[in-house]
Amino acid sequence: MDKENIRNFCIIAHIDHGKSTLADRLLELTGTISERDMTTQVLDSMDLERERGVTIKASAVRMEYQAADGQTYVLNLIDTPGHVDFSYEVSRALAACEGAVLVVDASQGIEAQTLANLYLALEADLDIVPVVNKIDMPLARADEVSMELADLLGGGLDDVLLVSAKAGTNAQAVLEAVVQRVPPPAGDASAPLRALIFDSHYDSYKGVVAYVRVVDGEVLKGRALHLMATDVRTEPVEIGTFSPAMHPTGRLGVGEVGYIATGLKSVQECRVGDTLTYATGPAVDLLPGYRPVKPMVFAGIYPTEAEDYNALRDALEKLRLNDASLVFEPETSQALQFGFRCGFLGLFHMEIVQERLEREYDLDLIATAPSVAYQVVTTQGDLLEVSSPADLPDPEGIAEILEPWMEVQVFTPSDYIGPIMELMTRRRAEVGATEYLDPQRIILHYRMPLAEMIIDLHDRLKSATRGYASLDYTFEGYRPGKLLKLDILVNKDPVDALALIVHRDKVYEKGAALVEKMREVIPRQQFAVPIQAAIGGRIIARATVKALRKDVLSKCYGGDVTRKRKLLERQKAGKRRMKQFGEVVIPQDAFLAVLKLEE
Repeated sequence: MDKENIRNFCIIAHIDHGKSTLADRLLELTGTISERDMTTQVLDSMDLERERGVTIKASAVRMEYQAADGQTYVLNLIDTPGHVDFSYEVSRALAACEGAVLVVDASQGIEAQTLANLYLALEADLDIVPVVNKIDMPLARADEVSMELADLLGGGLDDVLLVSAKAGTNAQAVLEAVVQRVPPPAGDASAPLRALIFDSHYDSYKGVVAYVRVVDGEVLKGRALHLMATDVRTEPVEIGTFSPAMHPTGRLGVGEVGYIATGLKSVQECRVGDTLTYATGPAVDLLPGYRPVKPMVFAGIYPTEAEDYNALRDALEKLRLNDASLVFEPETSQALQFGFRCGFLGLFHMEIVQERLEREYDLDLIATAPSVAYQVVTTQGDLLEVSSPADLPDPEGIAEILEPWMEVQVFTPSDYIGPIMELMTRRRAEVGATEYLDPQRIILHYRMPLAEMIIDLHDRLKSATRGYASLDYTFEGYRPGKLLKLDILVNKDPVDALALIVHRDKVYEKGAALVEKMREVIPRQQFAVPIQAAIGGRIIARATVKALRKDVLSKCYGGDVTRKRKLLERQKAGKRRMKQFGEVVIPQDAFLAVLKLEE
């Protein structure tokens, strides 16, 4: 295929604005999928994506379309996630495209991730095709939203397409706009091969399957390949395109998007962002890769059975190949034995990773409460990065603790300013500027600690605004804070996986609420179990899980009272012994109790 007739584009939008539904209509119109095979949200191939109604993985597909000018074009579409936690997935997809279809819901209008993803696309120098979707909804404001989009992009109203992806209304115009407005890929077909790896997954038979965009040259089966960053040589097992299933073709030309089954068995050898070239006659310069991802939320993930540790490690390595934003390292806990400290982009990302590990790799896991990465300045002047409260040095050796702060933008109707301000000030937020998008909709700017944001801010914001507000955030920097380590003791033993780093003003409130919550979720034993919250050596809160009492007098139908007293004394001594040597099994709910403190 001549590269002049190739168009590489992605679909970007805020969550639930209809990206995947629009992709379905484009696949139908181009005949890529037959009516018999058609389902809703074809590109959302994971059960988890269909159940939750969100796109988690960027998905690529090749379509052939005969345009109004009579020529046949190859359209390579990448459907991207809309949730803020998967913005890294979006940025990787953008690097493989020349254009982006920006979808906006006609009833919701421009929201937080609409702008965030648009700015990512503009940074990548992509041509934008604006689309207003769901124009057939009863609450649609198609003309108003079209005007907002035209003002935002600095174009005319004629450039904005009005579409109903569900009904298929005007979907053909999107394909025509992509052909007319998105430029063909640049690149030199006669230059040495350079292909960017923008995603990958692991296949038991084909090894690591790399998703590539060919920038220069062409890739042919039978010629050995070289991965430039990792310095690994391999012979490709299979080369092909997505339709949307993998379809072997044996070659990929300049500007095309497809896959290369590398045959590599080690997931470390084929990294996202690497450049593929030929082993003989290789290219000299690497393609610009991706910014290294910075995890924001950390949690420990442990197998419930110790013998599953190796299976969990293999599963994490394979999942990292499919999700390049996942970071992990081995960790040991006194309570949970061997596991991994994992870094995530947000709480929803953490939830999805845990569920994928359990479903796709058949593991039974325990996840600890999420925390953020703090910087600790010691009295010796050293700067340490601490992602787990258990790793904090002794209080005597700490000069100050710095916590990460975020710049937060809240997009909301102006009716909800009061509830939002109340919610944010409770979480130590600093109020910034207020921007009016129009008389009804505003952007509120805040700065707030990440630790106050990760737990349930998004859910509470949606509750306070009846689902109308949306949220976007970026990392601002580290600031010193009045922070203390809060230890939780179960049966007088500190449980390192339950330790928290808490602001001094909230430590008593949080300690009392946490031990009370733990009392509800820890099952009763044959002996009383004290649960205590402590700062250093000082206990600040306590609750007790009452003992289960066996009625040892049930068989005594009479006789002297000393006989009954003797049985009760023996039971009392047994409980003392049990309390000394007994172990309390701590369920998963206890580790996530911190998430429900404000319920």
